[in-house]
Amino acid sequence: MRKAKPKKRIILPDPVFGDVKVSKFVNHLMYDGKKSISYEIFYNALEIVGNKMQSAEKSSLEIWKEALDKITPQVEVKSRRIGGATFQVPTEIRPDRKESVSMKNMISFARKRGGKTMADKLAAEIMDAFNEQGGAYKRKEDMHRMAEANRAFAHFRF
Repeated sequence: MRKAKPKKRIILPDPVFGDVKVSKFVNHLMYDGKKSISYEIFYNALEIVGNKMQSAEKSSLEIWKEALDKITPQVEVKSRRIGGATFQVPTEIRPDRKESVSMKNMISFARKRGGKTMADKLAAEIMDAFNEQGGAYKRKEDMHRMAEANRAFAHFRF
């Protein structure tokens, strides 16, 4: 490589839970640098989850973390061009990318949902992911299915 790799930026933990994962999620949720608004959306969504899922003897933060784990893909397919043909090659995902992909999926499917506020939509997506249903969970299943279908090309791995 010609250029030096950029340094990883240190992300500070969030003010309420003191968790770095929450900060990363809020950064993905943020539009136009409006971090305080995205924190507000996230905390309201967790509050809604806490109120609606009181039967699951867990805090809303634990429910959110478990929901993220359930929609985190293990493998993905990458296009690889070999001699004129393009193959979908299944590859394992790096841990930091896994986390990022799952967060982005949850947020994008929450944005597509019907609902009053973004907090309502996000809460509904978190609860669906926790119950192993909804758009983000379906996306993970589709990624795994694609990788399984193209397992024959795994020897083309990068």
